[in-house]
Amino acid sequence: MKIGELSERTAIPTRMLRYYEEQQLLRSDRDDNGYRSYGEAAVNRALQIRGLLDAGLTSQIIRNILPCLDDPADVALTAGCLSPETLAMIGGELDRVQQRIDCLTKNRDAIRTYLSAAGSLPTNREARS
Repeated sequence: MKIGELSERTAIPTRMLRYYEEQQLLRSDRDDNGYRSYGEAAVNRALQIRGLLDAGLTSQIIRNILPCLDDPADVALTAGCLSPETLAMIGGELDRVQQRIDCLTKNRDAIRTYLSAAGSLPTNREARS
């Protein structure tokens, strides 16, 4: 399939699919006319890459863990597949994500305090946390 069809089937813009290739996350063959050609497996791989990027992982981490992923629907890693360096990078990423969560939680609590002090805190917002 051509890049346009892969884009349609995954809802990932062609620009992003090219980026995945530049980052060595996705591979294509080249037809005689130079057009990219993807196999059926590229659909799941592209969706998997998108999910990992959306989760906040860097391209470098994704490039290291992609060979360890068995099934695109299952992000469980094969035991022993990851190097100590990759595990350290993933641990660092987890720390970074936790820092963002902590910052967002602090900001949410401050906003809630401001609204409560002003007597403007809607009840449905209290129920969300």
